[in-house]
Amino acid sequence: MKTYIALLVMGILTSNFVLARFLGICPFLGVSRKQDTAVGMGLAVTGVMTLAAAIAHPFNVLLGKIGLEYLQTTVFILIIASLVQILEIIIKRFIKSLYSAFGIFLPLITTNCAVLGIVIINAQSGYNFPQSVVSSLGAGLGFLLAIFMFSVVRSKINEAHVPPSFRGMPITLVAASIVSLSFMGFTGIAQGLGLA
Repeated sequence: MKTYIALLVMGILTSNFVLARFLGICPFLGVSRKQDTAVGMGLAVTGVMTLAAAIAHPFNVLLGKIGLEYLQTTVFILIIASLVQILEIIIKRFIKSLYSAFGIFLPLITTNCAVLGIVIINAQSGYNFPQSVVSSLGAGLGFLLAIFMFSVVRSKINEAHVPPSFRGMPITLVAASIVSLSFMGFTGIAQGLGLA
């Protein structure tokens, strides 16, 4: 049980994919202008990460048994692309406003390096099926937490007076760095729990 708690805490807080590993920056910066779209993207990425890990693990085991480990990345990309297409169809059909708000960023989940990164990290770490799913869930929830927190910060920035030289991307990157620094404090919590 401690292993699963450690995987969740690391994925959400101490090894956050966006703020510690710098994976998934494109949707993090692009979809974090509004809180509702940020939460929607975070949930979509969490779902794709978790499903991709659940589906990729048996394929990874099979590739290892038949000696085709070198096809691992290709198979993972195909799995992720298929999941994103299914997710896009569902969101377009049932949640049109969210589909419109995502714009180009929804299909970009396919190329989101965080989604591919978690599946590859799970395979390289030798995680079993439950560990892969929990690790991916933690990474997805970490992405959700980071993008939501950043959307709140960005909404406050929109209300503030920003000097002209900092408007646009400069203040966005400064705010992102401050949000990422806030996650450094969680390292002590994980160490105190004996998880790091």
